Amino acid sequence: MKYMKVNPGFLLFFILLGAINFIAQATNPKVIAHRGFWRADGSAQNSIRSLVKADSIGCYASELDIWMTADSVLVVNHDADINGVIIETSPAKDVLAQKLVNGENVSTLDAYLAEASKLPIRLVCEIKTHNNREGEKEAIKKILELVDKYDLSNKVDYITFSKDGFKNFIKLSPPSANVYYLEGDYIPAQILFEGGKGIDYHINVLKQYPEWIEESHELGLLVNVWTVDKEEDMEWCIDHGVDFITTNEPEKLQSLINKR
Repeated sequence: MKYMKVNPGFLLFFILLGAINFIAQATNPKVIAHRGFWRADGSAQNSIRSLVKADSIGCYASELDIWMTADSVLVVNHDADINGVIIETSPAKDVLAQKLVNGENVSTLDAYLAEASKLPIRLVCEIKTHNNREGEKEAIKKILELVDKYDLSNKVDYITFSKDGFKNFIKLSPPSANVYYLEGDYIPAQILFEGGKGIDYHINVLKQYPEWIEESHELGLLVNVWTVDKEEDMEWCIDHGVDFITTNEPEKLQSLINKR
């Protein structure tokens, strides 16, 4: 049997090319659907359908926003009010009676996590900054209890703009929990000092301080960027080696990553 001779240099070229492609694939950022995949048909921000749709297109995670009502029920909504009903100062019955734009009622966090427990997708839970600081701490305790109830501790990350909330999540959650800070006024070394997992900053912050990406990685911290919807910003984030990108356009970002 005759064997074809292969030029060693030619072979080395393909080995190196394969290695380069592997590294490129390994360093692609993961896609987080901002408030779920709410631009899908029949969906709405922070709706259970938005969670299901984010999972259906293979997003790494779905982000959601959490408030606590006056009678200590955790609900999923971005704004401080829903249809004019202020969540923090209203009873749950009034909040949960409100409709989202797709016809769903506002969801309790309990119902949301119950659905999430059936899906492979991760969650990124944002506790909103409450006017009642003790109430905010109580809300964090309740979030952690519900996550534990559904055995989701290994599938949930926590984010917040609140410095108190950031520190309380670190203090009250298991040591393995991933807690990120959103405001953008802590340098990476401060995040490490407080015990956070990484920075989760707006695209404009990281464009102003791009060196924070490398600094974070040198410290063993992860980097997420929000909310990245423009293609040129997506390209910038990918080129700068961030770990996660939060977007309202998850399909666009997935397509861009897959073309690389």
